[in-house]
Amino acid sequence: MKLLITGGAGFIGSNFIRYWLEHYQDEIINFDALTYAGNLENLKEFETDLRYSFVKGDICDREAVFEAVKNIDVVVHFAAESHVDRSIMDPSAFIKTNVLGMQTVLDAVKEYKKRIHHISTDEVFGALKPDDAPFTEKTPYDPRSPYSASKAASDHLVRAYYHTYGIEMTISNCSNNYGPYMFPEKIIPLFISNLMEGKKVPVYGDGQQVRDWIHVLDHARGIDMILKHGRIGETYCLGGDAEMANLDLTKSLLKLMDKDESYIEYVTDRPGHDRRYAIDFSKAKNELGWEPQIKFEEGLKEMIEWYRENQEWVSRCKSGEYQEYYEKQYVSR
Repeated sequence: MKLLITGGAGFIGSNFIRYWLEHYQDEIINFDALTYAGNLENLKEFETDLRYSFVKGDICDREAVFEAVKNIDVVVHFAAESHVDRSIMDPSAFIKTNVLGMQTVLDAVKEYKKRIHHISTDEVFGALKPDDAPFTEKTPYDPRSPYSASKAASDHLVRAYYHTYGIEMTISNCSNNYGPYMFPEKIIPLFISNLMEGKKVPVYGDGQQVRDWIHVLDHARGIDMILKHGRIGETYCLGGDAEMANLDLTKSLLKLMDKDESYIEYVTDRPGHDRRYAIDFSKAKNELGWEPQIKFEEGLKEMIEWYRENQEWVSRCKSGEYQEYYEKQYVSR
């Protein structure tokens, strides 16, 4: 099989490529625009692997997308703008990439009759109250931020192309990912890197926003099982069975990194900040035999250790030096 991975230089995409190359002999093309979140250093050990190749391209570039899709078997679509804070500051990039870029990819899939698996998020479902049942595949959409609204639109487009044009598609909506190679702007890697540098960690509002955490490799395994056994036209929710309030997560990090609560800095809450997400992954468990295997406390300890052992990678991300890697390793050859 030949897979096209859009957004394969990002955190989740690069971990999926790593997972796939470690388990299978299939050929993978990594198609990525290398925005700020794309880091080819995440996959540098595979550059000489004949199964792996990289194409720099934007999913909004119709010609480049059609050329990339033409000779592959399956598209696994990760490419997206994904940071809620950035979407609040400037929604336009999110609409362009997550909606118009999605349309371009779907047009190519339709033209060449390929299969696509679309990676989405639990944020499209909105927010849960403390006693509400977790999200399922039947939960109505109720996005609350420009980011989640753009992802909801992309989900709707995928389903529309399935019903209208008969494309082969599946969708997965996952909870918050964590693990190695996570760009140090979101809560866990930002807090780890701040604490390594002796800096305080900013907690939004009262810190009682609850998230469900899934290890990125559990997520990769879930996508694998959907590609193999998922029913065409269906959506699967993938969760980590690890609900935790942001403040409790912060205190766990402090404890694991031998810091006290004086390192917490409470900051003004994010506008429209969803209070709780949680996922019921019963469908994936019953149909695919999938469930998370990595316990959150174990995964969090491993992630802290990975960041400690890869401080040069972290510093290059924070300084922006990682963005020079493509020019040095690919263009100058």
